[in-house]
Amino acid sequence: MEDKYEIKESERQSWLSLAMIWTGSMICIPCLMIGGVLGAGLSLSGVILAVLAGYGIVCLYMCLVGMESCDTGLPTVSMASAVLGEKGAQFIISLMLAIACVGWFGIQSAVCGESFSAMVAGFTGFEIPSWISSIFWGLVMLLTAVYGYNGLKILNFIAVPALLIVLAYSMFLALSGGGLETIKTFSPSSQMSFISAVSMVVASFALGGVISGDYSRYAKSRKDVVKSTVLGVFPSGMVMMLIGAILSIVTGQYDISLVLAAVGVPALGLVALVLATWTTNVTNAYSGGLAVSNLFGFGEDRFKVSCAVAGVIGTILAAAGLLSEFEFFLNILSALIPPIAGVMIASYWILGKGRKENLRQKEGWYIPGIISFAAGAVVAYVTGSIAVFLIGPVNGIVVSMIVYVVLEKTMKKGEV
Repeated sequence: MEDKYEIKESERQSWLSLAMIWTGSMICIPCLMIGGVLGAGLSLSGVILAVLAGYGIVCLYMCLVGMESCDTGLPTVSMASAVLGEKGAQFIISLMLAIACVGWFGIQSAVCGESFSAMVAGFTGFEIPSWISSIFWGLVMLLTAVYGYNGLKILNFIAVPALLIVLAYSMFLALSGGGLETIKTFSPSSQMSFISAVSMVVASFALGGVISGDYSRYAKSRKDVVKSTVLGVFPSGMVMMLIGAILSIVTGQYDISLVLAAVGVPALGLVALVLATWTTNVTNAYSGGLAVSNLFGFGEDRFKVSCAVAGVIGTILAAAGLLSEFEFFLNILSALIPPIAGVMIASYWILGKGRKENLRQKEGWYIPGIISFAAGAVVAYVTGSIAVFLIGPVNGIVVSMIVYVVLEKTMKKGEV
């Protein structure tokens, strides 16, 4: 299967360089927030088990997708065209990217807005409504994405270390003065189900797991894919989630801007949070704009328009209170995205026996693959909060795999 995006052997990289990409992806505000939500509804041991289970699910399908990409040297959209068709893959993956990027843009704009309002109040005593700050920073981030952000590349080298320092200081403040005792005696007032917790962890990196092939195609071997995935995701993801959970337990808040204010971090700490959300959210706006462009077939000359559309929608969602619907947003991601991996896994590993010569790209819309993906997404969403039906994202992956295999075998029998 030849593809213009297929990489050469000379472009392969070490597993450590790939692991660092995943590690960098895990050091982010959303991981802290999800950890905070988990900490508000589970014991600390429950949080650890939920993170292990959630990232275990993501890493499993991430490794399978990544090994396929390593074998073929192809990005995710090219591999997905073998099960969804070229147009189907372009549309569905672009739609998932658009939903995820626009949603995260809205969430992080709201976090940035609340942090900015808290910072101004700390410096001056004047309180700016958070929705106004969210709109202001959403537009700043959008303009930065549309008109270039070369300066932010330098700023990013400042923002990430500054955020890590602030988090370390926050943990020191939280654990001193009775914080350890609070954690030991903590009992959540409203119990979160373990299944919901695992689904939220899956949602935190569901999209990254599916599009991991874009990076894993540079791996030198299947073994390197597994090493880079497991060692890149688990340690950093666990640390960020636990920090969020511990701060949430001590302060009773999961919104990271309110958490920092509650533990007594100086306003300069909130400056670091604003910078961190700014630098990462520009990427959300940029990627969301690309997804919208691909979704509607816009050319490069109209990229600024599509980027503006993605950013404006995200900013409106931030001002409208998307942050309060954080868990619902995560449920949507955990239901819609993993089934894409399920169809790809069924095609390559079950029907294709894990051999790249059996991978065949399909034109247009490939109905069996699209039906399988849709069936998995519906099942994942419906069963996501029902304990007796196990874990929603897992259900979605398994159903999409089964439906695809059955449809493919049925079609082959019909041809005979």
